Amino acid sequence: SSLCGFCYRAKSLLKRRNIPFDEIDIDLDFKKRSEMLKKSNGKTSVPQIFYKNCHIGGCDDLYKLEEEGSLEMLKN
Repeated sequence: SSLCGFCYRAKSLLKRRNIPFDEIDIDLDFKKRSEMLKKSNGKTSVPQIFYKNCHIGGCDDLYKLEEEGSLEMLKN
């Protein structure tokens, strides 16, 4: 979402760690929003972060991976 502080934080962390990502803005793309809801088991908050076919979760979940030292797995 374009005005989401958590989205900004998540993107900043990924950029800082040189982890490539594709951003999908669901503000006006209702098809993508529906796809996100399905893949995240109904989670409506943003961001919802996915790695390959794995649902990471939201911004806090991404930062938890960073704290655990597991964020590097996203570079592969």
